[in-house]
Amino acid sequence: MRMTTRIKGALFDKDGTLIDFTATWRGLVEGMIADYAGPDEALRAALGAAIGFDVTTGLFLPGSPVVAGSTGEVAALMAALLPRVPAAEIEAEANRRAAAAGAGDSDAMLAPTPGLDEALERLSGMRLALGVATHDSEAAARAHVRALGLERRFSFYAGYDSGFGLKPGPGMARAFCSATGFAPEEIVMIGDSIHDLGAGRAAGAAAVIGVLTGPATEAELAPHADAIIHAVADLPDFLIRRFPA
Repeated sequence: MRMTTRIKGALFDKDGTLIDFTATWRGLVEGMIADYAGPDEALRAALGAAIGFDVTTGLFLPGSPVVAGSTGEVAALMAALLPRVPAAEIEAEANRRAAAAGAGDSDAMLAPTPGLDEALERLSGMRLALGVATHDSEAAARAHVRALGLERRFSFYAGYDSGFGLKPGPGMARAFCSATGFAPEEIVMIGDSIHDLGAGRAAGAAAVIGVLTGPATEAELAPHADAIIHAVADLPDFLIRRFPA
């Protein structure tokens, strides 16, 4: 017998939830900083500090806007240190590189979180509608899902540029509900940051679920989540237990 759940839709953050955050973004950020700073080591360090990235260790710092902010916000922070480079130009270049992640000439790798494909197959078998809500661009979200061979799994995409506002606001989750025809209490929101969890909470989702595949720790996420699971791979069993049909 096929196991089911009364939940009808699941809305996922992308970076750190569906794909490996560091593998995708460290190379891209390092490349952007190197290209804009050139040989100026002080500027390189300053650009890294402005966006919460340690250029020496290659690690994202707690509270980094690259983790929780939008591409436009990150571009504005960099532009403040690059007076001859408009923020819109940096944003466009970041979006171009992000959409190309995983391509042979890209600085960015693209790796799914463990067990992702199998989990999404199970969720699809449970007849859940699946969506993506990210602070990356919508084009990059679609490109990343397509590059991973998972395009058939998702019916909804929202990026920072899709017109639904940013997380932790409820706009992306409400748009997912509108697109699927489901009530907020019939969906769950899954993410690796408090902004993801806040977005689901603000929209009235049945549950907001933290995953530990991004930079945030369990201690950081737990106060904002209804549950913490290790990865999306654990979601099908969690939903069956928590929301039996």
